[in-house]
Amino acid sequence: VQLVESGGGLVQTGGSLRLSCAASGNIPKIGVMGWYRQAPGNRRELVATVTSSGHTNYAGSVKLRATISRDNAKKTVSLQVNRLKPEDTAVYYCDAEIGTNGNSYTIYWGQGTQVAVSS
Repeated sequence: VQLVESGGGLVQTGGSLRLSCAASGNIPKIGVMGWYRQAPGNRRELVATVTSSGHTNYAGSVKLRATISRDNAKKTVSLQVNRLKPEDTAVYYCDAEIGTNGNSYTIYWGQGTQVAVSS
């Protein structure tokens, strides 16, 4: 199983960015998919998650500025963040709960994509 992110880059304060993540490989089913971020010197933190039925959850720091969405058929998850702030600068990682036989899931991570917001 492989998760590949795309869409990072350098953006000015107040701008927008859309990150995408595609899962590939032997994937019987996918549970929750999400985005996390890690700034230098900080711990990795939740940005947003979305269940297979579309229920979403957002960190307070991005709520009202971010939208997470997924395409179950294409096995992708996207994150749109608007009104970007310098404190949004971080490496963004997507993750996915990949289901195996029965009810067990294994969490996989992408390699990360850098987002830098200039002030």
